[in-house]
Amino acid sequence: MIANLGVLVHRLDTGLPLPDREMPGDAGFDIYSRHDHVLRPGERALIPTGVAIALPIGFVALVHPRSGLALKYGFTLVNAPGTIDAGYRGEISVIGLNTGTADFSITRGDRIAQLVFLELPSVVIEEVSVLPGSVRSSGGFGSTGGHQPA
Repeated sequence: MIANLGVLVHRLDTGLPLPDREMPGDAGFDIYSRHDHVLRPGERALIPTGVAIALPIGFVALVHPRSGLALKYGFTLVNAPGTIDAGYRGEISVIGLNTGTADFSITRGDRIAQLVFLELPSVVIEEVSVLPGSVRSSGGFGSTGGHQPA
């Protein structure tokens, strides 16, 4: 069984809920808009969420868009996933983008993004003069196939 991760949350706006899962077993914890916003098509805005967190060293919180908002309205996050490092203690804000064709209205308290918490491996960077080979080698975008235009 995996031990629970304790994440300290400072609610900067007591009128908003704490981050929470919508359904049991969900990976993402919903976070909410602190203010009303209207985004015109193509417009982006920094949207504060009213929470700050303290993660243990060795963990990260990734900020993901909500798929339903992306599908229905074209609302997404510019820098998805956003990265909340263990040492950051400021308010979590998201950079929202309206990719839709109509204005997108956000009301204070709307679920606008989700936090996914992950444990990080201990990584050591080692410089080498030549990398070991692989099946893919240095093939870049599209090198593994995929959809071909008709």
